[in-house]
Amino acid sequence: MAKVIMIQGTMSNVGKSVITAGLCRIFRQDGYRVAPFKSQNMALNSFITREGLEMGRAQVMQAEAAGTEPVVAMNPILLKPTNDMGSQVIVNGEVRGNMSARDYFRMKKSLIPEVLSAYHKLDEAYDIIVIEGAGSPAEINLKQDDIVNMGLAKTVGAPVLLVGDIDRGGVFAQLYGTVSLLDEEERRLIRGLVINKFRGDKTILDPGVEMLEKLTGIPVIGVTPYLSVRLEDEDSLSERLEETQKVDLIDLAVIRLPRISNFTDFNVFEGIEGVSLRYVSAAHQLGKPDLIFLPGTKNTMRDLLWMRQNGLEAAILKAHGSGSVVFGVCGGYQMLGRMISDPDAVEEGGMIRGMELLDTDTVFEAEKERTRVEGKILCPQGLLAGLSGQTVAGYEIHMGRTALHGDTKPLTEIRNMLTGECSREGACGQNVYGSYIHGIFDSRQIAAGVIRALAQRKGITEEMGMAVDFAAFKETQYDLLADSLREHLDMDAVYRILA
Repeated sequence: MAKVIMIQGTMSNVGKSVITAGLCRIFRQDGYRVAPFKSQNMALNSFITREGLEMGRAQVMQAEAAGTEPVVAMNPILLKPTNDMGSQVIVNGEVRGNMSARDYFRMKKSLIPEVLSAYHKLDEAYDIIVIEGAGSPAEINLKQDDIVNMGLAKTVGAPVLLVGDIDRGGVFAQLYGTVSLLDEEERRLIRGLVINKFRGDKTILDPGVEMLEKLTGIPVIGVTPYLSVRLEDEDSLSERLEETQKVDLIDLAVIRLPRISNFTDFNVFEGIEGVSLRYVSAAHQLGKPDLIFLPGTKNTMRDLLWMRQNGLEAAILKAHGSGSVVFGVCGGYQMLGRMISDPDAVEEGGMIRGMELLDTDTVFEAEKERTRVEGKILCPQGLLAGLSGQTVAGYEIHMGRTALHGDTKPLTEIRNMLTGECSREGACGQNVYGSYIHGIFDSRQIAAGVIRALAQRKGITEEMGMAVDFAAFKETQYDLLADSLREHLDMDAVYRILA
């Protein structure tokens, strides 16, 4: 049986995912086989495993930190919000359907056997399991049906580290209030408190730490700093979406759609010197970037209508007319065509006119496409023609098929790594490109090629586009995270708790 430890938080976005990843890295460095686990994740950033199953990207990031292959058992339940009141429910990588919040809460206890089955698969294969909770364990209106925080901790006998976020303020109230709202059995499971995202002189904090320990009877085993490591984010709560950045030599703008998904597709560009990557949610913020990315979305039709109503669509069309390159991925690719049809009401039902930048039409289908792919870029038109022949690898995850018309050329030639079937996908027009492949820019050669093409057009003669090896860069970030946690967490206490 694996040893286990669980990371819970006083609220969402306190840093549970990052601390889980850091512990996974430390345990791996110390010679253990480690797996992350999160029974239920709500996020729009998802991933396709080698088996063609869908899971949350946060657990993929943690598996990378642990040096192990991501498998769907690490995240048996994934909820992908479709609107403010409901989500697509994915269990063990397969879609179970769309449910309202009330309907899901009514049935989720029936998923406990699936959660435990997934957990026990990891239990048999690894030395240590690091479990991440979700939200807060003190949601007193939901505790009786909990399968992701204390309910799970009690079931598998996991000791808990409770994390609070001092950067938001009120960290002592967060931690004390959470502990106070738990019952006695649950409080006994909390073996340590962690104050996260600290900046400043820790000696000023020490009296409060001592008082907190006396009030709760639980030791504070770490005050971890606000880290500058660049890791993949779980969902649209990501702080990187809020960052304001000055426009650099090469200006890239990502449209921050209300239901944006898999915005991790563009993280690779953050590591290129002289390049700024901005997230834009209003027409006045757009300006005239060198390249505009339309990202994936959980609701293509509704987010297209949102852009139309707030003026962003018109701003994008104007920028393209002035020379900005436009590249859509997944839902963003679908938006670029002439028409989107939804005969089976997969999203909104009916039809909606697209942005008409590509001569394509998309029809939504009830069955989701989920596969890993590899292949090469064909000879695209326009500014990115120099990418012809570059290899691509990634995954597709979408509802709907897109047909090309007229002289529209496909962007890539790919092989389905599950079936071996070869096909062509995506489309390219005059400085407009679209693809269903998530991760298409992760290749160092492709990311660098995009930036070099944009730089050459602007007459920038200095060397541009020297992208780092993205996989190697992430490895350095996991090591930096582990180094920081070793310095600021009492790892002797963590190992005692683990034992």
